[in-house]
Parts: sequence; C-alpha cells; structure tokens
Amino acid sequence: MITYDFLQHYWWFIVSLLGALLVFLLFVQGANACLNSLGGTEDGKRLVINSTGRKWEFTFTTLVTFGGAFFASFPLFYSTSFGGAYWLWMIILFTFVLQAVSYEFQNKLGNFLGPRTFQFFLVLNGLLGPLLLGGAVATFFEGSNFIVQFDNFTISQLDNFTISPLDNLAAAGLSSSEMVPSSNVVISRWANASHGLDALLNPWVLIFGLAVVFLARVLGILYVANNVNDETIRQRTPRLVLANAVPFLLFFVTYLIHLLLKDGYAYTAEGTIVVEPMKYLNNMLDMPYVLCFLLFGIVSVLWGIGIAVWRKDEQDKGIWYAGAGVVVTVLSLLLLAGWSHTAYYPSTADLQSSLTIINSCSSEFTLRTMFWVSLLVPFVLAYIVYAWRAIDRKKLDSKEIADGHAY
Repeated sequence: MITYDFLQHYWWFIVSLLGALLVFLLFVQGANACLNSLGGTEDGKRLVINSTGRKWEFTFTTLVTFGGAFFASFPLFYSTSFGGAYWLWMIILFTFVLQAVSYEFQNKLGNFLGPRTFQFFLVLNGLLGPLLLGGAVATFFEGSNFIVQFDNFTISQLDNFTISPLDNLAAAGLSSSEMVPSSNVVISRWANASHGLDALLNPWVLIFGLAVVFLARVLGILYVANNVNDETIRQRTPRLVLANAVPFLLFFVTYLIHLLLKDGYAYTAEGTIVVEPMKYLNNMLDMPYVLCFLLFGIVSVLWGIGIAVWRKDEQDKGIWYAGAGVVVTVLSLLLLAGWSHTAYYPSTADLQSSLTIINSCSSEFTLRTMFWVSLLVPFVLAYIVYAWRAIDRKKLDSKEIADGHAY
C-alpha cells in the first residue's frame, strides 16, 4: 500500500535525483569556464564551444525540471526559497540566459560586440552558475534566513481552525498544500533585505560552492576529452584535470568533514524542530545504504579522474566513471539532508520555521497522482540516452566547425 509517508520520501528522492543529474550536467559550464586554457587557439575554443553547445539544453532543461518538481511536490519550499531568495535565483537564471544567447549570436553576421564578448559571457556562466547553484545546495545543510508564518495558514477542510505552531500541523496530519492563507497575508518572507545573497557570506556555503565549481571544471574537461577529436586538447587534458581535481578534493573533503561533525536539525513526532549534534553523521549510520552509495560515488569520481591523468589511452572514458560517481554522491548527500527526520531547509532566523518533507509537501492526492505520472520517467530517460548517443556518434573535429551551422 502506498502511504503518504512513502510518497513524501519518494518525492524527496526524485527531487534529489534531479539535483544530482543537474550537478553532473554542469560539465557544460565547467568546460566553458576552461575555454581559454583547454581550447587555447581560436579553433580550439570553437571546438570546446561546439562540444558543449550540443548539450547545454540538457542542463537548462534539467534546471527547470528540478524547480518544477520542487514546486509540485514541496510548494512551501518553492515559495520560500524561490520567492524569498529571488536575487540568488535571478542571478543564476540570468547567467543561463546569457549562456543561451552567447551560443546563438557569437558568430552571427552583424554581431557588433564580437565573438570574444559572448565567449566572456560563457566563461561567466561557467563560473557563477556552479558557484551559486552549489551555494544554494549548501543551504540545505547550513540554513537560510527566512521566516514561515504558520499562524497565517488555515486548514481548508475545517472551519476557523488556525495552525499555530508547527506541532499542530503535524498533529492534524496535514501538509502545507492542504491549508490556505487565512487572509491576504504573507506566508513566508526573508528576514533581511539581501534576499538570498547573504548565504554567500557563510564561508561554508562558499567552500561547498567552490567545490562544485572545480568539480564542474573537471567534468567539463573530461567531457571534451571524450567528445572532441583533437590531439592538442588530448595532450592538455591530464594536466588540466589534475590542476582542477586537487582544489576540488580539498574543498569537498573539508566540507564533508565539517558536515559530518556539525549540528543538524531534526523534527520530533510532534513536528517540533530540535538541534541534534552530528545529525548528518547519525543519518549516515542510520541509513547504511546511503553511506555505501556515498563511498561508491566518491571512489567512482576518483577513478574517473585517475584514468584521465594516468591512463592517457583511456582518458575519454573518465567522464562516465566520474559522472556516475557525481550523480550517486550528490544523491546521497541530498538524501542525508531530507530523510531520517531531518529538516532539509533550516531557518537561521527562526528554528521552528525550518522546512521538512512533512510540513512543506503537497497533498496526498497531488503526490499520489504525480507518482503514477513519474512512472513514465524511465521512458523519457531512455529517449535522452538515445538522443545523446545519436549526437555523439562521431567525435567532433575541426572539419565540423567549418560548417555554417556550427556555433
């Protein structure tokens, strides 16, 4: 029997999987950020741009799908984060729009700004996109400065029943989507005027964001090595992978140690948010399968890096080992953030405003309906794999960028 509790956990898994796939697909941004060092010459840069230009739609579509899945399954998070931290999300979206425009117009006739201007925009997106998205993910562990006014909700099925505080919501057995505002009032708001940019003042958010930046660069270099048939790029690959892998591992290991030792936020059976020492380490021990996934993912990423650095004859295979490892690792981290009675979006302004998969999810009817629709996802993934293989059937070379349809 499919229970409401199962559906809540299931949809956190789906959202986490989309987030993990998004981080993997940031190889587009990573390769663009390495445009000058990896491409070198103008022809080399065009090879890199045309290589990533075949895949940038996948990244953008996954970003939109990730946001849409959050909106449908956990609407209170969507309204709180996307509505409150809008400067952070607007900058992310703006850099992605710049990316799309840059691909299309850099070599068009009448481009009075010149190709290098749009190449600069691609590099800018390659740096800011992963940094800000990584910072946004880090707030799942570090928290954000928001307030949710549960007193402004009323249960739509009952007359004159006001939710006040969080434990009454849990006791009523209802989700945020089963309630409606008691009047035209604000339900959630940011506690300061920065609207999300204050997260970047947290050094741990920056450390995780920088880890994602260098990870994206590593993945981007590995992808281009797999996708482009160019001897100069192949020769540069081991050195560039190593140069970016070292800071990535430094930032990631530092943050992982911090995460396992830091206090986390749990919720009780009554719905009260409490501080729990070493919460994420406890989650890992309570869910040993997640620990196994995390270790497997880390080893797979290291294996992909090692192939590219020390086995030059097989360096084109590194992206698949590293990419699979990234998906599994990020998925594991996000499961630690939301499962095992954990507040996945802690509030640093008001502890009891913290969001959980219980108090921020859609109604059971909505989650159940979407569950049946989600069974079509494997068919969509199969089509993506088919399209990907069709696009990459032949490695990109200098002859193809001479085509008038090339970027």
